[in-house]
Amino acid sequence: RFAVSVGYWKDPYIQYFVRQAKERKAPEINRGKLAYELEQWQCECYYARVHGVSYLIQAFLKKTECNCQIVNLGAGMDTLFWRLKDENLLPRKYFEVDFPMIVARKIHNIKSKPPLSKPIMESHSGDSLLIDSHSLDSSRYSLVGADLRFSSDLEEKLKKHNLDTHLPTLLVAECVLVYMTPQQSANLLKWAASTFPVAMFINYEQVNMTDRFGQIMIENLQRRQCNLAGVEVCRSLDSQKERLLLNGWEAAHAIDMMKVYSFLPQADVKRIEGLEFLDEKELFEQLMQHYCICWASKDSSNL
Repeated sequence: RFAVSVGYWKDPYIQYFVRQAKERKAPEINRGKLAYELEQWQCECYYARVHGVSYLIQAFLKKTECNCQIVNLGAGMDTLFWRLKDENLLPRKYFEVDFPMIVARKIHNIKSKPPLSKPIMESHSGDSLLIDSHSLDSSRYSLVGADLRFSSDLEEKLKKHNLDTHLPTLLVAECVLVYMTPQQSANLLKWAASTFPVAMFINYEQVNMTDRFGQIMIENLQRRQCNLAGVEVCRSLDSQKERLLLNGWEAAHAIDMMKVYSFLPQADVKRIEGLEFLDEKELFEQLMQHYCICWASKDSSNL
């Protein structure tokens, strides 16, 4: 929300899900100059993440001419459905999955805020829209409360909301798999690869976590009671690709966020670098080298 308010990218919907802090606070890690810089780096990391993931999503939508479905795993307060509708790029159906408690909060926000509920109603056709405390189902958008660690329960709930396993399917997971054990994330990836004949999986999370910088990141998170149960798979770009290939995906790619940053339109990168002054470029690059975007595909239709 802060990055959007400063102008890193446009998202008119995030304001309805996340309150703006009254004042800017430095992170708990430290106070003073380094803390301020960490916030700037975080904004630029988010900028690269949003643009990198969006690039892949839009490429998939264009290849399929939107005749596809998207399943956003661990979607939280994500606003992608509304942004795609504004761009006239909605897939046939857009699913979001998260824990029931998160879903209940999101449903409350949607119901109480017309700028969120109106686009769902506008894109809806057919019978009346179904909504209860832990799920929402319209003809183009579904919000499902489920635990990603149990894929049979996940599949049952998605099918109840009209998941079509024959449609080209894009699955997106941003900082989700790392919170599951390697076995649990492997089960989820295996389920996705075996369920959809034509599919793509996008994963954004940590990488290169065995070096000193990675260890400091892990220690900082542990101090805040945040345990990365799946961090051992985040050893390298190769280990990230290997996980995808071992669990049924035909092709896999992985690049760190510094590489993503270098691929972004340089005129816009120059613009965002001018928003706030950064002088510790080396540390910023280290941070970017410890996150990555991976994508994998199964492509029986040769898309």
